Amino acid sequence: MLKLAAAGLLLAALAAGPVQAKPAKTGACQETRIASLGPRLEGVPDSGSSVAYANGLRQTSYDVVPALQRSRAGDRVRLCLVSRPKGCPKGDDRGAKYAATNLRSSETWTLFDSQHRCGGA
Repeated sequence: MLKLAAAGLLLAALAAGPVQAKPAKTGACQETRIASLGPRLEGVPDSGSSVAYANGLRQTSYDVVPALQRSRAGDRVRLCLVSRPKGCPKGDDRGAKYAATNLRSSETWTLFDSQHRCGGA
C-alpha cells in the first residue's frame, strides 16, 4: 500500500513537470503557472492579495489586486524580475519585485515576493 502511494506521488510530480528556478537577474523572465490564489491573510478577504506559482515564487500585497482576483489556478504566467533590494542583511533576500503577465487574460501586476522587505519585520 505504501509503495502504491509513493508511486502515485512520483507520477503526480512527473506530470507537473520540473520546478524551475526563479528568474535570477534583473530583466530575466520565466513562464510558470499559478498554483494558488487567495487573500494575504487566510480567511480575511479584504486583507490583500497573495499568489503562489509552480516555480515556488510567491507574491503578496496589502492591497486587493483586481487582476489577481480575475486569475485562476493553473493560468500560465510570465514572471520577470524587476528589481532586488540592496544592502540587505546576509541571508535575507526578501523584497524582490516581479512583474507578472497572465497569459490567458493578458492582465499584468507588479508585486514584491514578501509582505516585508529585507531587514523588516
